Amino acid sequence: MTSVTGMAMGDSDADSDERADRDPFGGSRIEVSDAELRRASPAAWFGGVVERIDEAATRLTYGRK
Repeated sequence: MTSVTGMAMGDSDADSDERADRDPFGGSRIEVSDAELRRASPAAWFGGVVERIDEAATRLTYGRK
């Protein structure tokens, strides 16, 4: 099975400039640290809340503290 990157980079007919233009890992990209992502992501917020609710429900159900 051929990967997308392999297909994009594997053109033998394309010159090196054309291959560089199609390189998905070349050029600028936005990088965000894990801490910044957790701070900005609603899914991360809800994940913590859901985990706490689940733990509380488990304690209530099974009588564990």
